[in-house]
Amino acid sequence: MIITPQDSEADGTAALLLAAARNNAEWVAAVCRDGAFSGSVWSSARRTPPLYPDAVSLTPRASAAQVVAGIDTGSPGCSVKDSFAVLDLAPAGFEVLFEARWIHRPAGPPGAVDDVAAGAVRWSEVRTAAELEAWEAAWGGGAGTGLFRAELLARDLVFLAGRSGGRIVAGAVASAGGGVVGVSNLFTADAADTADGPDAADGSAGSVAAVDAAWAAVLGAVAARWPGLPVVGYEQGADLDAAVRAGFTPIGPLRVWLHTA
Repeated sequence: MIITPQDSEADGTAALLLAAARNNAEWVAAVCRDGAFSGSVWSSARRTPPLYPDAVSLTPRASAAQVVAGIDTGSPGCSVKDSFAVLDLAPAGFEVLFEARWIHRPAGPPGAVDDVAAGAVRWSEVRTAAELEAWEAAWGGGAGTGLFRAELLARDLVFLAGRSGGRIVAGAVASAGGGVVGVSNLFTADAADTADGPDAADGSAGSVAAVDAAWAAVLGAVAARWPGLPVVGYEQGADLDAAVRAGFTPIGPLRVWLHTA
């Protein structure tokens, strides 16, 4: 058998997709507490918190029956993360909620960003329960709900907070697992305030600069804490564009299904 460069590249991408799916499932499992890994699926028999799936496929071989078997489809809001966009869950009463792309960036420091946007925000790790509550409130745009428990701070993951004027105005989560570091929950809640003023709209030069600066800060923190590990995640739309500007490459599709029947 002759292995071509294309074969090697395909094998590498497949391995990254498996690692990204596993890493993301481990993050979901940490947040949800309930649930278990079984073969090609992580699932929770008890309904998961809002924005977090009840099941995650870990390989493209996972079947629709395997994914749905261990979850509560009778409760409103039940959802499935189809990590490889290969499942047909419509017969089980699901509809596609959204589609996104897995992303990958080789290990290494971030590229250059706008000095003004970067300098307006100071970044550090969240270390206390009170800081975590404030981080969640900034992430959610309101009061914290206790979704992210203080016990998460003892795991091999970090909540990163960007502060300006004493307030958390940006943040992200970085979690190691599966030989990669997954970045999720990246936000710039007050991008307009820290860049172009309160009237700046999403997509303005200021808000774009703020998001780019956030990615640079997060990637710098990841490179310092986990040198040598590649970075993965998933994004869509303008958030995907921002990730590409930060040096990520889209490597494969995923779908999130919502039970509606």
